[in-house]
This record gives sequence, C-alpha cells and structure tokens, in this order.
Amino acid sequence: MKKLRTGFQGALGAFSQEAATQLLGDKAEVVPLGRFEEVFQALIRGKIDAAVIPVENTLAGSVHENYDHLLNYDVRIGGETNVRIVHNLIAPPGVRLRDIRKVYSHPVALNQCLKFFASNPKIERTTFYDTAGSVKMVMDEKAPDAAAIGSAAAAGMYGGHILKRSIEDDRRNYTRFVLLIAPKRTLAPEQAPKVWKTSLVFTTRNTPGALFRALSAFALRDLNMTKIESRPLRGKPWEYLFYLDFIGREDEVRVQNALRHLGELADFYRVLGSYPKGD
Repeated sequence: MKKLRTGFQGALGAFSQEAATQLLGDKAEVVPLGRFEEVFQALIRGKIDAAVIPVENTLAGSVHENYDHLLNYDVRIGGETNVRIVHNLIAPPGVRLRDIRKVYSHPVALNQCLKFFASNPKIERTTFYDTAGSVKMVMDEKAPDAAAIGSAAAAGMYGGHILKRSIEDDRRNYTRFVLLIAPKRTLAPEQAPKVWKTSLVFTTRNTPGALFRALSAFALRDLNMTKIESRPLRGKPWEYLFYLDFIGREDEVRVQNALRHLGELADFYRVLGSYPKGD
C-alpha cells in the first residue's frame, strides 16, 4: 500500500492527526507542520501528497484563516470528516491535581473548558500554539505544577498522565476537517459514497438582492445548502466573498445548471471540490 504523506498543523497527537487517520486510515503517513500556511505551501510545492485542516467547530465557529487559504492557494477539497473533541487534563506522572497552578493549551481549547477553570480558580490559563504541542512541552519540562489540555492520544504519545477526562464544557463538541489534494490529483473513496457535497467560493455585485439571486441558482434546483460563510474581499472595503457548501456532485446535471446560472450572476466563482459527505 502506497503511503500518502499527509500534512497537518500541530504536533503529533493533535486532533488533526486523528482526522487524517479517519480520512485515510493506514495510507496516511502524517507530517506535522508548524502553521496552517505551511501546510498549504507544502502541498502546492509537492512536499506532501495531501493535507488535513480544520474548517469549523460546533462551538468556536469557522476557522477563518483556512477559508482565506482555500481561496489563495490552488488546492482541491477531496474529503471531509468530523472529530469529536475530548479535552483531557494531562500532567507528568506523579503530579496531582491539587499541585497544578498553570495549564497550557491552544486558546480555543482553553475557552472550551471554562467551567473547569471556574471550579479551580487557583489554576492559571496559559495559551500555547497547539494542544498536542502543549502536552509535549509539559512532559519535556516536567514542571511539578503544570499541566496541559489535549487528547488522550497525545497523553499516550508523550507519556502523560490523564488527571481528568473530558473537561470540555459541552460534550457536543465536534470539529469538521477537510482533506486537501493538489488540483490534478484524485483520491478514489474506499466505498461508493451515498451522499456527495460540493464547496465553492463566489463574489457578487454590490447591488440590492445580488446575494439572494445568486443563492436562488441552488434553491430553484432543490440543492440543499449546508453552510454559507462570508469573508472580507481584500481591496474592496465592505464587500465580501461567500463560501458555500451544498449537497450534490459537480458533474450532476442540476449542479452544472446551477453553476452556469451562478456564473451569469456572480463576478467570480470557483469550485473548491466535490467529495463524499462526512459522517
């Protein structure tokens, strides 16, 4: 089986690595990278075969940086998956909960565990670039009063002890990840998908009803829109790009008709990919 070098942002043990495993299984040879933009750059330069990035979380909302990168880099979305985010309090063996005075993690993770910090007011929240990276750092430094918030996989990978499991405020905490590939590359799904999803980005004229008319291209053909996201259009203050997800495959007749209709109304549009809808 040929391995696919698959990049993600963060350290080994990050939730993005779990997403890569869900999407590619044993085919994934994971490549941790420091920043999201490094992931996109590595993909377009051929240093990796695929990439996995988060695009939205059910509690924190959209990852705006990655929506911007989807426009700025010539990549395609080839799949998606949802990962249940379980935050654990992890410390070096021998460190007890009552010893903890400082907890490190990504700022989003810290903000998703506010009830834990409210019930432990002596513990200071300290931001770090990544959840798994914070676990690795705490284990490397072995401070007697420090812990990290991260995944169970990160705890096992770096030898950490889980002091408290699932300390997130809301158990319905999921992150949606997408699989990115180079435009000319194809990844055949393991099984024939029952449902396909298509993502695109477009702009409209800044006139009354322009967005309504653009969206009608899909509504008139009974295409179910599952997400719309607006981002500022650089160089044109108070004008916006719109990212749209809908159920359907790019080569379906009604989807092609909708895209032709959109092309008549939009200043610009680009399909970002058609891919099997994630569970």
